Amino acid sequence: MTGENQLVDASPRTPDGAPVPPAPVPPVPAPAAPVMPAPAAAPEQVSRARRLALPAFTLASVVGAFAYVGTVDPNEPGHYPVCPLFRLTGVLCPGCGGLRSAHAFAHGDLVTALGANAMAVVGYFGFAVFMALWLVRAYRGAPAPRFAPQPRYWWAIGAAALVFSVIRNLPFGSALAP
Repeated sequence: MTGENQLVDASPRTPDGAPVPPAPVPPVPAPAAPVMPAPAAAPEQVSRARRLALPAFTLASVVGAFAYVGTVDPNEPGHYPVCPLFRLTGVLCPGCGGLRSAHAFAHGDLVTALGANAMAVVGYFGFAVFMALWLVRAYRGAPAPRFAPQPRYWWAIGAAALVFSVIRNLPFGSALAP
């Protein structure tokens, strides 16, 4: 044969030239019955003490900070650093007077606290509302409140802080200066 129509046998052979018998095909297992997922386990019950631990620790930390500021008078020179913006430029920032406000607030003098930094007092009350809500929800086993304002509210807060800062530095806004 010339090779054009020649059939080539490429099947495996033994050393003596005999064809190797085909390997046995393993039986295909029958499809298993569909497995139903196990029912979801009930969420682990967390003890009330564990739920209250984080809000209680947060509240204790803030109370400790207010106790310290209430004890160490920021009106006495040398206890706390001076605001760097005020020291370098003479301009009152939105936080200037915050420690004096916290000191007066810790002593129950709301009028003096508002005079030192009214914006800080609004923040104290906002924090108190948030903490009360967090503690009640933790006690009841509900999820913690989420404080995630939309960007427009952050812009509004920033604008209010800017307006507060500008007004307290003008002659007619001296009532807002500490």
